[in-house]
Amino acid sequence: MAVEDKNISYRIYLVAFAIFLMAIAIAVKLTNIQWIEGDYYRKLAKERTVKNFVIPANKGNIYSADGSLLATSIPNYEIRFDAVAPKAEAFEKNVKSLSDSLSVLLGKPSGVFLNEFRKARANKNRYFLVARNLSYTEYMKIKGFPMFNLGAYKGGIIVEQETVREHPIGQIAKRTIGYERRNPDGSRDGKGIEWAFSKYLNGKDGKILKQKIAKGQWKPIRDVNEVDPQDGYDVISTIDVFIQDIAHHALLKQLTDYEADHGCVVVMETKTGKIKAISNLGRDGDGSYSETTNYAVAESHEPGSTYKLVDLMVLLDDKKIDTSAVFDSYGGVIKYSGKSVRDSHEGGYGKISLARGFEVSSNTVMVQAVYNNYKKNPEEFVNHINRYGLNKCLGLPIKGEGKPFVPQPSDKSWSNISLPWMAFGYGVSITPLQTLTFYNSVANNGVMVKPQFVSEIKEWNRTIKKYETEVINKKVCSQETLLKLHAVLENVVKKGTAAKLYSKDFSMAGKTGTAAVNYSKNGGSEKYYASSFVGYFPADKPKYSCIVVVHKPNTANNNYYGADVAGPVFKRIAQKIFTDAPSTNEIKNINRIVQKQEKSYETYTEKIQKQQRSIPNLKGMSGMDAVALLGNLGVKVKVIGAGKVKKQSIQPGENLAKNTTITLELS
Repeated sequence: MAVEDKNISYRIYLVAFAIFLMAIAIAVKLTNIQWIEGDYYRKLAKERTVKNFVIPANKGNIYSADGSLLATSIPNYEIRFDAVAPKAEAFEKNVKSLSDSLSVLLGKPSGVFLNEFRKARANKNRYFLVARNLSYTEYMKIKGFPMFNLGAYKGGIIVEQETVREHPIGQIAKRTIGYERRNPDGSRDGKGIEWAFSKYLNGKDGKILKQKIAKGQWKPIRDVNEVDPQDGYDVISTIDVFIQDIAHHALLKQLTDYEADHGCVVVMETKTGKIKAISNLGRDGDGSYSETTNYAVAESHEPGSTYKLVDLMVLLDDKKIDTSAVFDSYGGVIKYSGKSVRDSHEGGYGKISLARGFEVSSNTVMVQAVYNNYKKNPEEFVNHINRYGLNKCLGLPIKGEGKPFVPQPSDKSWSNISLPWMAFGYGVSITPLQTLTFYNSVANNGVMVKPQFVSEIKEWNRTIKKYETEVINKKVCSQETLLKLHAVLENVVKKGTAAKLYSKDFSMAGKTGTAAVNYSKNGGSEKYYASSFVGYFPADKPKYSCIVVVHKPNTANNNYYGADVAGPVFKRIAQKIFTDAPSTNEIKNINRIVQKQEKSYETYTEKIQKQQRSIPNLKGMSGMDAVALLGNLGVKVKVIGAGKVKKQSIQPGENLAKNTTITLELS
């Protein structure tokens, strides 16, 4: 019995000792957690329940040169409700009034809101969705509604904001205005002005502290932000909305008429290089056109005959030849190393001068002029082109500029046909904007300026940075050469390939181009034409230069030449700008009475007096239009809300009384 008691005692001691060791281990672990690992666990717990969220800063706006909004940041608000936050007394006192207020603003029955709020309260929903996609004005109204005006803690209102980028003028110049986006990996990229000037447009993000209240749901801890966001600066572009609208629609009409694949147009201010209009339209699957690719900046391709101005400038500046030199067009066909160079005109042009050869865009004449003078030293010709900078990018701030290509005699790919092919715009590659920059230098008295998309960075009325005209080349050629180039470019329109565009009312100068694209792929089965026209106006005192390129026009009627496809776009732009410019002509005998005018005025007055004198139906009409219409009828208007007319206080058809006032409810 004593032995058995002794064994029991040993076991009790052993268990006690084990428990003692476990207690020591627990104490050590608790001490370790408290003093050594405590900070880590406290931080982890806080991160899982309380976290800083980024409040994106409002981007600066992008404006046109005339002050129109091209891109702006619109805040979008989402309102949620913490049904647990308000005390029972505050909830019961305000929930009906809140439901009524929301009903008026959002157009949803008050009873629906009331039931949803009570259900959220019963379920202890701390993140109930009230409304989303609200404007700032709507958000401010809701913030002042009963219960919500008590704030986040007492009233349970939860406000979340996101910023949406809008383009008020729609598709026009959308590709050049561009965008900025965040990729799934967190990196950013973009296109156009938005991306190129993002360091100015993007402000500094703010921070707001939120607490986790449910799975995937976070609620702001307090009404104020930890760090307030700072808005970005505004960017003033060089685009003129008036000219942009003309260019866009002129190009769209021609692309549609010719069922073309894509095209672009650029209008540049001659002296400054400011881009006043740029449109890039590509055909969608449904046959419509939209801005998806910046062809003017990015698409480098063989230009065809518009490159002949380069030939002529080099020849004249090197004094190799004069425009009066005569060439035989050899029936419109001439061969080099077994390859034929053909004129578009069947049978050629006989014997004509170099100037006339340029005006009618004779390939045989221009090729002979270049080849005969540089065949022994092609480096001299190519080096001159390099000095013009045509072998280099313009260095535009906009991402994705196409790289030009000029064959070099030192290249392994140089062959016996490289030089003659360059003479009529093949074997070389250049973007439309690079071509325009070259032509603009001729219009600008030899001064080559860099294309400019942005003129200024501003913070309200304060200028942060101003972009001045950047000169690439102070003088591309001699004054003597320039005068001859001006003459032949003007004659292209007067009596050359672009004679269809000539108008005695306003002067233009330029060059047509029709290039076969992809002629060497798959035996030429993928070949199509790119029609172009590039020049400037007015011809005597150039104010604007312009290029139009249309790819893959319908060739069914054999009507795919630059003068027919691209030229009318150029003329439309020049014509519209000239037509809408203020006249400085003196008007004589302005006070002379014209009987026909007097009679027309009397008829108009009589018609006005017989106008409808009843209230029109305004429902569905935009608020601005409704106010203008009623104002013309002499009616006073009171407007509630924004958007389109939902209700009018005086019904349609009622007679107009003197000093009538009508109330319009908009939504």
